[in-house]
Amino acid sequence: MTTIADQLYAVRAQIAAAAQQAGRAPEAVRLLAVSKTFPATAVREAAQAGQRDFGENYIQEGVEKIAALRAMPDMPALTWHCIGPIQSNKTRLVAEHFDWAHTIDRLKIAQRLNEQRPAPLPPLQVCIQVNVDGGSTKSGCSAREAVELARQIAQLPHLQLRGVMSIPDPQPDAAAMLAVHRQVVAVFETLRQLPGLERLDTVSLGMTADLDSAIAAGSTMVRVGSGIFGARDYSHKG
Repeated sequence: MTTIADQLYAVRAQIAAAAQQAGRAPEAVRLLAVSKTFPATAVREAAQAGQRDFGENYIQEGVEKIAALRAMPDMPALTWHCIGPIQSNKTRLVAEHFDWAHTIDRLKIAQRLNEQRPAPLPPLQVCIQVNVDGGSTKSGCSAREAVELARQIAQLPHLQLRGVMSIPDPQPDAAAMLAVHRQVVAVFETLRQLPGLERLDTVSLGMTADLDSAIAAGSTMVRVGSGIFGARDYSHKG
């Protein structure tokens, strides 16, 4: 029977192979295990296999899972990433419980997160979500909007801008997928040219289906869920 530890090993091997194929060091790509809909026990199993970064799309579910895991004995310190859409009425939960927020696409949300981040905690690490392929059903700002948003976030003391995140639509072939991924990396490189943002270091890009292409384009963080935890059951979600 294949375990979460086995699947983690396989995903890490895939990341290493894709990085080497692109002439990059495997350690340049960080693995984010997307644990939405999976129980805290599955996260614990992954943590016991060495995984430390976990992503949650559903904020309330994530907060409950974070609390449950912190109460478990002998749990290592984990880094929690909010990778789902953030509505105004959920910003406090993100600010108080998560370490990262990947989906900032408007100033109002950034300002609320900044105001609600508890003083004892380090700055919330954030990425700007960009929508480079113009998908009408997706969140994310345009490349041009990202520049002004980056300037504004850089002025917020309780947020630390790290880079960009994107969820491109599937493309008809590998070359088209790579081209879209490269557009995301181009936005990141543009932001790094802005005064004070030269140290941006994160391109959160690529999931189970398009991991290889994202790494070839320059992704520094890939988000893998089903490849680690298996098929999801959404029946309990409204």
